[in-house]
Amino acid sequence: MRTQTQPAAPGAFPRRTPAWDTGLTQEEVLLRLRHGARNAPPKTPTHTAGQIVRENLCTLFNLINLALAALILLVGDLRNVLFLGVALSNTAIGIFQELRAKRNIDRLSILTASKVAVVRAGDTRQIPQEELVLDDIMLLTTGNQICADGVVVYAEASEMDESQLTGEARPVAKDVGDTVLSGSFVVAGRAFARVTAVSAASFAGRLTTEAHRGRRARSELMRSLRRMVRVLTVVILPMGALLFASDHLWGGAPFANAVLSTASAMIGMIPEGLILLTGIAFAMGALRLARRRTLVQSMPCMETLARVDVLCLDKTGTITDGTLTLADVRPLGGAARADAETALAALAWTLRDEGPTGRALRTRLTRDPGWRAEQRVAFSSARKWSGCFFAGHGAYVLGAPTFVLPDLGEALNRAVEALAADALRVLLLAHTDAPLAGDRPPAGLRPVALVTMADTVRPEAPATLSFFAKQGVAVKVISGDHPVTVSQVARRAGVAGAERCVDMSAQPEGAALAALSQEFVVFGRVSPHQKKALVEALQQSGRVVAMTGDGVNDVPALTQADCGVAMATGSDAARHAADIVLLDANFEAMIHVVREGRRVVGNTQRVASLYLVKTIYSTLLSLLFILLPIPYPFQPIQLSPISALTVGIPSFFLALRPTYRRIQGRFMGAVLRLSAPTALCIVASILLTHAAGQWLRLTFAQTSTVSALMTGLFGFLALRQAARPLDAGKRTMLLLLFAAFVAGFAWLGFFFSYAPLLGRPAFVWGALAALAWPAHRLCSAAVQRLRRAAARRRRARAARIDN
Repeated sequence: MRTQTQPAAPGAFPRRTPAWDTGLTQEEVLLRLRHGARNAPPKTPTHTAGQIVRENLCTLFNLINLALAALILLVGDLRNVLFLGVALSNTAIGIFQELRAKRNIDRLSILTASKVAVVRAGDTRQIPQEELVLDDIMLLTTGNQICADGVVVYAEASEMDESQLTGEARPVAKDVGDTVLSGSFVVAGRAFARVTAVSAASFAGRLTTEAHRGRRARSELMRSLRRMVRVLTVVILPMGALLFASDHLWGGAPFANAVLSTASAMIGMIPEGLILLTGIAFAMGALRLARRRTLVQSMPCMETLARVDVLCLDKTGTITDGTLTLADVRPLGGAARADAETALAALAWTLRDEGPTGRALRTRLTRDPGWRAEQRVAFSSARKWSGCFFAGHGAYVLGAPTFVLPDLGEALNRAVEALAADALRVLLLAHTDAPLAGDRPPAGLRPVALVTMADTVRPEAPATLSFFAKQGVAVKVISGDHPVTVSQVARRAGVAGAERCVDMSAQPEGAALAALSQEFVVFGRVSPHQKKALVEALQQSGRVVAMTGDGVNDVPALTQADCGVAMATGSDAARHAADIVLLDANFEAMIHVVREGRRVVGNTQRVASLYLVKTIYSTLLSLLFILLPIPYPFQPIQLSPISALTVGIPSFFLALRPTYRRIQGRFMGAVLRLSAPTALCIVASILLTHAAGQWLRLTFAQTSTVSALMTGLFGFLALRQAARPLDAGKRTMLLLLFAAFVAGFAWLGFFFSYAPLLGRPAFVWGALAALAWPAHRLCSAAVQRLRRAAARRRRARAARIDN
């Protein structure tokens, strides 16, 4: 092919179209690199170090804390600024942990970063995507996702899927002179393309997110926390202003006292550390998975995994290891075995398909017969066959039997079913003298041989599938292969109900997929758009779906699923579409992935309930004391040891504890089930304390101390409930923290502004403390009954709507 030179823009390097089989020279590559005409590196799945620091430091709550600390210092009370040190320490810990997780995840991202095959100086080589330059010749083969725009300069039956760019589901044939766009991927054949646009001038900058276009971050936990922050943002400042006005302007309290009480209320309303600890929990979860060679590309998927109740598996590459071996070639209709194997070798070496079938054929049939192909149709998952028209030999087609010959005949159909029942993948080789006719098999095809391929079941698959069955996670096997073959492979792997299989190619357009998805376990002959539709049908029935896959045909389903999981050995397209990538392609890693998701969300629920106790009771007390003619009962220093011992310190331990139960129900509902009863008990005890204080004529310092001690006591009751089930480690933690609380009151009471409790104050505290345990249990039971009644009303309302 003659090299063409294009005119250069002023001040730019000369552009040219090199021959497809020689490419650019090394000098030309260096020239383009010096001019910055290289491809942008793919975006990593983590934030930059600067973003992590800014997101942890520059928050509204930190700004409020700094403003309150400045006001407290203004009135000259240094002790009450202790809360700021705790807040800054938490922020520093959060930044350190997230940066540590980022380093590990970025290292894994480099390992999984895709490379691109290019032709340079006559040699084909693999290079990192960021080293690709303008006018490079890219070699594009089946499964590759295109990382830069280009123009095809040589093609062999190549087809591209541009659905991520145009929304058109059908593959687009590409020939010499056609444009290829980054973000699309090769579904059939191979091609050589000259790079015409890189970096910001092309779609390459969106490479890793293109397959996620339109997907929402499905994280109820983060949505709930953001909603809570928005509400508190609206509430805290006005309520603080009203409380200050109530104390100082209307109640006549000294300015310093009003500042301290207002600061105490506002600090209490801030769920200090909750957002931070949630971020740490997600980052540490991703870090632990990274140590198990699992890359998390989307943090919200950690929560999704905790809620997954359906796992959809693609057979090839997931249950099996993706490799095939040629088991047998069975001649049909009097054909000679040698002739059938020669035709198979001609197809395999002419099309050079990089899929498992093509590799298995070339491994066994090592000699290329050298037939000259006048037409080529590469294999695609939608077409399910490939073929060539050879000069002097006619056309040979190889593919799924019913797609090659819709009417197999009774005898041939029985033979196919019998082989499929032995868990063999069955292909039909057929011949005709007619030329190929696009996407449809040519006319006059005659069976030549049945070609059988054997799958290799991953050794870890049975134990992994058994784990999911015990955890109440339903398994669905969705494959493009013969349903009987898939059913037998699934049975060998231990999939429960594997005998319930269905041939999706026999289902009419618009079939009731919702019913099919519930009735069957194994789905065979599934097209890529049917895979996506099955996942969508399961989601519409209220299921949370995870999808695993490794091929180009899995991309639509991986994108649709609540959480997509890909093997690192799979196609570029599958890796870019997935939320999680298993670097060692080890299916057993799914156990750790699901467990880690449950650990993160389950422990975040525990911890959030402790933080929200303080937020709820502080908000309720602020509302009440705006209206009551008495000052707010606390100073900031009095709540510091309570917050540290009942929330701050134990939350870091509880957030890292193993907990593997499947997460069900709404996040905020689960959190309020524990936090609301405790907060209501604290508010009631403080009101009773003030009532008793007025009756017994206690000083404000005495009622404030009793209120603080009751708050601490109920905080420990909430902590005990959140820590269940209790083991030796948790009991020890509770005892040590409670001992520290008692010691702090006994020996450091003066520092924390606690008054000595003797006589009448001690009697009030003792009476209220005796009622604390039964009151807490009674309030928890009442809240639980209210939640169950509300759930019954929702179900009844839904039933009326359905009827």
